[in-house]
Amino acid sequence: MGFGINSIYDHGSRRFSGPRSAARKTIALLAAASVLLTALFTPLLISRQTEAALFGEFTIADEAKLGREFDIMVRSRLPLVQDPEIIDYVDGMVQRLSNSMPPQPFPFQVSVIRHNAVNAFAVPGGYIFIHTGLITAMNDEAEVAGVLAHEMAHVTQRHIARRIEASQTVSLLSMVGMLAGAFLGGEAGGAAIIGTAAAGQAAMLNYSRADESEADQVGMNFFLAAGYRPGGMMDAFKVLQRPQWHTGSEFPEYLSTHPAIANRITEISGRLRAGKNLRPDKNNPTEHEEFLRIQTLVRGRYTDFELAMPKFDELLTGKEGKTAQCLANLGMGIAYERRNQVKNAATAYGKAVSCRPDDSIVVREAGRFHFLMGDKNTAATLLTRAIRLNPHDYMAMFHYARLLESGGELTKAGEYYRTVLRYVPEDAEVHSNYAMVLGKNQQLFQAHLHLAYSALYENNPRKIQPLYEKAAQLAKTEADKADLEIFEQKFKERSAYWK
Repeated sequence: MGFGINSIYDHGSRRFSGPRSAARKTIALLAAASVLLTALFTPLLISRQTEAALFGEFTIADEAKLGREFDIMVRSRLPLVQDPEIIDYVDGMVQRLSNSMPPQPFPFQVSVIRHNAVNAFAVPGGYIFIHTGLITAMNDEAEVAGVLAHEMAHVTQRHIARRIEASQTVSLLSMVGMLAGAFLGGEAGGAAIIGTAAAGQAAMLNYSRADESEADQVGMNFFLAAGYRPGGMMDAFKVLQRPQWHTGSEFPEYLSTHPAIANRITEISGRLRAGKNLRPDKNNPTEHEEFLRIQTLVRGRYTDFELAMPKFDELLTGKEGKTAQCLANLGMGIAYERRNQVKNAATAYGKAVSCRPDDSIVVREAGRFHFLMGDKNTAATLLTRAIRLNPHDYMAMFHYARLLESGGELTKAGEYYRTVLRYVPEDAEVHSNYAMVLGKNQQLFQAHLHLAYSALYENNPRKIQPLYEKAAQLAKTEADKADLEIFEQKFKERSAYWK
């Protein structure tokens, strides 16, 4: 994605750098590091005091700063899951593990990357990233939690932080690039850093055998204290060893940053055999049902149709039971809808709702489908039921707001959109739809500002300039100007990684 500066807009005492037009490109995960690392030697506007702090001792405050900057980079370049049901589920695992740890200097924060790679990683500052491909590759929650526990242990033991400290790196941007090369590089990232000064630095971030062993042992302590079935971590690593993959990748990306996994399985197995008073190695039925719900949603929405459908067929005909069969119909409905096979989708959604009429995810997805198909009465029934079942289902609220807007109930629609944005502040589609309501209500400054936010969270710099310029022209009050300044700051944070 090309990005540059071609103009400065003056507005009172503020200055805003606008993007120049450039051909928009689809950003693939495995190319992310390639794009980022071309900018490793572009100066980052940080103070001399910050540079000094990043040289030599790498403090907890420096970790938090680096983690936040890396998080901004990921959000500026990679597609993230915005569905609160999925995010809250993964965050629930992270918080459950975190509660089993000693007090930490910063909270753990999780993001879910929309990509079929079987991968997860954590960076200094407690920022955790998990790919949708890891969720669909695993068999139960304990396996996913086992991977997360290992990654969280890398953070608590400061493995990356200590290596950065030893590298004597002085540029925050170069450290972000090093992390990208280490965790997001893949083949594309590896090719990008060969022959550059960053190659040696990125290599320094590779975990040592001692790091991996310590993360296994410490992570296992967190994992067992959190109450997960003991074999979950070992079983996750066994899954990662499988020679054949059905996620669009030849091998798990996780193995490129976590080698020697066979020896580690042996070590974990030995610890489990020697363990005393371990709980039975069985799934909690409620925990497993929740895992199947989220895995079905992820697979139906983000996995290739040809790869998802055989998995749903397995659930329909397998031994998982009625719950799995019901959820298989939900997944099929989502997958058929993505292929525009409307009749098949309607049939599958109907079976899922009949089977699980009190499952908020099932009811929400069916309601969303009927709204998109123009059946507003059925959509209203299902979406209001979904909200009653789960008052925190913000995706159900979003689609109900769309339904209200389509019926001319703009005030109520606006109230729902505002509620959704408080909990899903970076969803481009929500900002765009809310902007339409604001425009119809002649709130033109806010309408253009939210359209600018929509473009920002789409990572689409071409759209931002005219929208910001129009919003700046419409700003009349001090509150308007304050809102513009907030947008400017968010723009500057992201645009540093669009160059």
